Amino acid sequence: MAAYLQWRRFVFFDRETVREPSGPDGAGAKPFALPPGIAVCDSGRGSLVFGDILCGAGCCQIWFLPRSLQLSSFQAYKLRVTHLYQLKQHSILVSIGEDEEGINPLVKVWNLEKRDGGNPLCTRIFPAIPGNKPTVVSCLTVHENLNFMAIGFADGSVVLTKGDITRDRHSKTQILHEGSYPVTGLAFRQSGKTTHLFVVTTENIQSYMLSVKDYPHLELDTHGCGLRCSSLSDPSQDLQFIVAGNECVYLYQPDERGPCFAFEGQKLIVHWYRGYLIIVSKDRKTSPKSEFAGNEAQNSDKQVLNIYDLCNKFIAYSSVFDDIVDVLAEWGSLYVLTRDGKIHVLQEKDTQTKLEACKFMLFRKNLFEMAINLAKSHHLDSDGLSEIFRQYGDHLYNKGNHDGAIQQYIRTIGKLEPSYVIRKFLDAQRIHNLTAYLQMLHLQSLANADHTTLLLNCYTKLKDSSKLEEFIKTSESEVHFDVETAIKVLRQAGYYSHAVYLAEKHEHHEWYLKIQLEDIKNYQEALRYIGKLPFEQAESNMKRYGKILMHHVPKETTELLKILCTDYRPSGGNEGPGMLEGKKANSEEFIPVFANNSRELKAFLEHMTEVQADSPQGVYDTLLELRLQNWAHEQDEQIKEKLHNEALTLLKSGRFKTVFDKALVLCQMHNFKDGVLYLYEQGKLFQQIMHYHMQNEQYKKVIEVCELYGDQEACLWEQALSYFARKEENCKEYIAAVLKHIENKNLMPPLLVVQTLAHNSTATLSVIKDYLVNKLQKQSRQIEQDEQRIQKYREETTRIRLEIEELKASPKIFQKTKCSICTSALELPSVHFLCGHSFHQHCFESYSESDSECPTCMPENRKVMDMIRAQEQKRDLHDQFQHQLKCSNDGFSVVADYFGRGVFNKLTLITDLPSGKTATTIEAGLQRELLIHTKRST
Repeated sequence: MAAYLQWRRFVFFDRETVREPSGPDGAGAKPFALPPGIAVCDSGRGSLVFGDILCGAGCCQIWFLPRSLQLSSFQAYKLRVTHLYQLKQHSILVSIGEDEEGINPLVKVWNLEKRDGGNPLCTRIFPAIPGNKPTVVSCLTVHENLNFMAIGFADGSVVLTKGDITRDRHSKTQILHEGSYPVTGLAFRQSGKTTHLFVVTTENIQSYMLSVKDYPHLELDTHGCGLRCSSLSDPSQDLQFIVAGNECVYLYQPDERGPCFAFEGQKLIVHWYRGYLIIVSKDRKTSPKSEFAGNEAQNSDKQVLNIYDLCNKFIAYSSVFDDIVDVLAEWGSLYVLTRDGKIHVLQEKDTQTKLEACKFMLFRKNLFEMAINLAKSHHLDSDGLSEIFRQYGDHLYNKGNHDGAIQQYIRTIGKLEPSYVIRKFLDAQRIHNLTAYLQMLHLQSLANADHTTLLLNCYTKLKDSSKLEEFIKTSESEVHFDVETAIKVLRQAGYYSHAVYLAEKHEHHEWYLKIQLEDIKNYQEALRYIGKLPFEQAESNMKRYGKILMHHVPKETTELLKILCTDYRPSGGNEGPGMLEGKKANSEEFIPVFANNSRELKAFLEHMTEVQADSPQGVYDTLLELRLQNWAHEQDEQIKEKLHNEALTLLKSGRFKTVFDKALVLCQMHNFKDGVLYLYEQGKLFQQIMHYHMQNEQYKKVIEVCELYGDQEACLWEQALSYFARKEENCKEYIAAVLKHIENKNLMPPLLVVQTLAHNSTATLSVIKDYLVNKLQKQSRQIEQDEQRIQKYREETTRIRLEIEELKASPKIFQKTKCSICTSALELPSVHFLCGHSFHQHCFESYSESDSECPTCMPENRKVMDMIRAQEQKRDLHDQFQHQLKCSNDGFSVVADYFGRGVFNKLTLITDLPSGKTATTIEAGLQRELLIHTKRST
């Protein structure tokens, strides 16, 4: 049986007969018929092109059949048209025919877009005979770039026209090939800038390289084919030249022969169409004819048209026709012309229909590979392919071929839900298949955390350390799994080294440290790792794991903390080359790390205060507390003294001004007396200093405190007197010293002093004798001074009254000779006032604010008037307040209102008493100022 009979047969094309358009009456259309005498045909540019032989009209026509089936023609030759070639990319038609009897073929080039009297424009005509030797043209081909045209002849010669084939002047014609066997096929092949011409005769096949000078050629084979039994494939078959012999079909590259296919039978026509090989061959029931025989000898033969898919090795269509003239491709379909003038159209089915038709048969016969290849060649979408792979995998799985099944399931990744496959292979005996599937799922970055967990569990159950290492040690750019999930699974399975490697490589610092500290317990390595981290991560991890590290490696942890809080730079240079300045953490935040490690804490805090004077306040507070604790618990006197000095020095460093109360509490808790007294002094708590000495009955210290701070806080002497007065001991010496200072500073009334000392049973009158005598003498002197001042005020009042009476009863004589303003000699006109001041008129007008007031006396007079008005207003304000207070239901709200307006604010007015002013004048001024302040507050 022939090889091709073993290929699967499908019906991928629908066959119909082309019919004429329906008439207006809607009657059934009859089959379309071509004019008689059609000899050659071609297609392209939206038309089927036909050429006929001499008809009854005495001319030879070229016919055009568009899709609308409206035939048109023009006269091309007088006798016959023998060859046609319609370019696919240009509206250029090349024809060969005869105008007169004999062997004299003419080549005509037609431009179908231009017209000459209603017909296409013939741009070029030249004879086709090579070297004036009469011979018959056997074949014709034209390059799509219009720069090459080749004509084959029955005598074995090939004429090549190079240049613009549409013009005589720009082209050159030469004999390319000469031989003794008829040329049966020609084809141009363009690959990049390289152009080849395939030449096939009845006995051999040759390839010419036209892009190189002298056109070197290569003989590809020593057998040929008949007319129209060769064609050029498309890029899907790498532009191979197809030659169909009676036994086989051969494919050729320009430099070698390719594969062959055993298709038996006499081949009549060969074409290539959209990845299909179309072969028209004689029915094997008929007798064979000559390969180079004319068409007339085949008129009554039955012919078989087969459409082959060489890639997938199946027959896409097969049918029997009566006497096929040619097969043309246009408008996405194949058109079969038969000798009776009919046209049959072969319409390829759509991809989905073809696949549905063949899948049923292929799946039923378990021909999944063919189904897959067919789907790929027809560019089935990924969803459709995935479904075929799934069914193929199910078929293999049911047969027990789990290795093959998993390979098919792998091809469904991205389309088929992974759980569908995973459930099938959860059995322990199939774990290696499941591992392969999960590996591929991760490689395609489609795995989730559960898939990663499952894969790593597979590795651990298989104890396949090599695969496990290969999986986790992929490069950064090739990671196809969730790293954190992998770390968790490895840690749970006890693969700590693998988990640590993965955490370190992918910078999962928390997991790395957690495994090192909790599982491996390698504290030194964990500390080294933290030292390599960027600042922010090193800081956060030291806060998290600092206590554990301090417990096991205190010295090294302390050193790292010192660096972290002063000038941190990662040991591995992870901060980048631009990190010139180190960073520092807040040292106060790491104090809790040193729990139960007071020695390291002290070293850390002292280091921070030495190298970083602006350390947080908490550092100094903790260091003070630590030093005070050490001082309080130390038994050795020398060491205790040293610790005492260190604590006091720290207090005197000036770092506790903002936390005075806290430092004071610490010193009081540890009974650190010197520190307490120092802080009292710094806080100006002089009474507390004195009370401290009083509690400790340090009498001399009490007196010293009063002498040192009594000027700043006078009540200290009063408190000292009360203190000594309550003592039953003999404190006469200290009481005398206190009384002396009280007397000098006049700090207490004598009566209060006597009442205070009356509480002391040991204090006798002799203690205060000198004090009382001195006080009485001073009071006597003060009384004398007051009586003298009173007499003076009386005399002054009498004098003023006499002046007033004199002004009322007697004329005033103005005897001033100088102006009271400019002190120059007084000249007329002048201005005189009863107060005795005289002024130049121009000086008075320049300096006076009122025509009726003396400019010199006016300031004092206004003060007096203001005092008088203030007294009157104050009296009115008092009456108003009393009235509102009595009438209001809520007396408190009235008082609060006056308080808010500042009425009850204490006002202390200090003014220098002008000479000659009385106490009444001063009182009036005070009242005026009080009233002004009250109004402003209101």
